[in-house]
Amino acid sequence: MIREFAAGIRTLLRGFGLWRTRPGLMVLGLIPAIIALILLAAALVPLIISLPSVSTWLTPFAEGWLEPWRGLLRSAVSFVIVAAALALASVVFSALTLTIGDPFYQRIWHAVEVDLGDAPPADGGSFWSALGEGLRLVLLGILIAILVLLIGLIPAVGGFLGPIAGVVLTGRLLARELTGRAFDARDLSPADRAVLFSGSRARVLGFGVATQLCFLIPGGAVAIMPAAVAGSTMLARDMLTRAGTAALPTTTTPTPPPPAPLGAS
Repeated sequence: MIREFAAGIRTLLRGFGLWRTRPGLMVLGLIPAIIALILLAAALVPLIISLPSVSTWLTPFAEGWLEPWRGLLRSAVSFVIVAAALALASVVFSALTLTIGDPFYQRIWHAVEVDLGDAPPADGGSFWSALGEGLRLVLLGILIAILVLLIGLIPAVGGFLGPIAGVVLTGRLLARELTGRAFDARDLSPADRAVLFSGSRARVLGFGVATQLCFLIPGGAVAIMPAAVAGSTMLARDMLTRAGTAALPTTTTPTPPPPAPLGAS
């Protein structure tokens, strides 16, 4: 299991290899990530500024407590709120970035498929399918944020378990979402995908956790997104190969013309 988890991390690192072979595409992949980050910052900065007021509002029962206990409690509540907000922000960032940058990420995905050989004849989904998946991702992210917040409020251990649960659950969700383009192109049913994920749980989790941790680094979300799209394509191919389903039937859609060499090196 540890070996598979580490393999998932290495898959993300392999995604950075596209900077060497297709630097133009990877640079273009930064643009939607920057736009999404600016939009998210407009929501997160006011929340961070108002954290003292929010934590005070959530803990009226501690008003009569002596210091330092009142301050420690409210600091812990603020920490949990930030952990939940970051879990949700990571998911919203991915949804926004993938939707805004669909044409760019479509080309990154296609470049990896071509480089690995035996690329599927269908494309990786339309803008509207990306928008629908983005909305679903946001809804699941809200549920994860609520769960992280509830776990974080558990006395004594919540401040430790909440952030860990956020990283693990959000990472897993991100990995499943990012591999969707490769599976959509192969017209795999939800049942087929469930089989693939069940056979590579640790590898998928390693990839997702590594991606999520990179998102938490200042500026890391922007830098990692093109590599995450490339790496997720490699992860999907690895899962197909490991399950012995690399030759699963694909759609009969005629082979589309190759994408225009937008930003290609």
